[in-house]
Amino acid sequence: MAIKEPREEIQTVEQGSYHTRILLPVLLFILTVFTTMTAGALYEGADLFNDTLSILKGLPFCFSLLLILGTHEFGHYIASRLHKVVSTLPFFIPAPPVPPMIGTFGAVIRMKTPITTKNALVDIGAAGPLVGFVFAVIVMIVGMHFSTIAPIVHDGSVAFGEPIIEKLLIYFMMGEIPHGYELVLHPVAFAGWIGFFVTALNLLPIGQLDGGHIMYAIFGPDHRKVSMGAIAILVVMGITFWPGWIMWGIMVTIIGTRHPPICDQHVPMDPARGFVCMGSILVFVLTFTPTPFYIN
Repeated sequence: MAIKEPREEIQTVEQGSYHTRILLPVLLFILTVFTTMTAGALYEGADLFNDTLSILKGLPFCFSLLLILGTHEFGHYIASRLHKVVSTLPFFIPAPPVPPMIGTFGAVIRMKTPITTKNALVDIGAAGPLVGFVFAVIVMIVGMHFSTIAPIVHDGSVAFGEPIIEKLLIYFMMGEIPHGYELVLHPVAFAGWIGFFVTALNLLPIGQLDGGHIMYAIFGPDHRKVSMGAIAILVVMGITFWPGWIMWGIMVTIIGTRHPPICDQHVPMDPARGFVCMGSILVFVLTFTPTPFYIN
């Protein structure tokens, strides 16, 4: 019986199947481009049955959204490679492009070898949401240039809550919006809003979400108490603000509230990672909104 050296084991894991490593991520990405472009075109009022080329109206939304999701996942991927943690390429998940769907359920990567240090755990966990947040801000700024201010119409349509970062951008770019009026987001700005929402979801301090990685680096095995407390808060918020928080709490509970242990649990992370953790918590505060969806 041969015992593989760690380097040999990592190389074996990295090789894998070509279909799994390369072909499947590429095919899923191409399919997600189609579904998000279709969703964007439908939001623009395109008649795809009578004018097939009108699907191109959805290109700005598609590009903006996949830019945010892609930089988020590649932030994780690059951080993983820097710490010699083997991971897959991002898997984009297509979704039905019929409104209110946006054509994708997001994107994920899978770690194939353990994360062994707190520094690596913080870097890999924080890289995605921090990089994705920066691009979401850029996309929102661009999208606001094409957005309009219009009177609020109470027609039973779905409206979107404004996280702190969006309120700040509106204030600095457009000033105070008059009472009885609202900002009607251009599809590019809407992609930025989705980027904020996805960032907040990922930074929830639960299980193996990005925020869960960061909390485990801070609290160690006590991380599960933080996870359970966060789920309890989601349930309360679901009753008080938006019922979807209850569903999200159930989902992350099913996925798991525990976090795999790391080898150097008793070795503290360096001070620079402490600032990364604080920055991640700040980004969560800026992007979170208690009522992301409501009826206008």
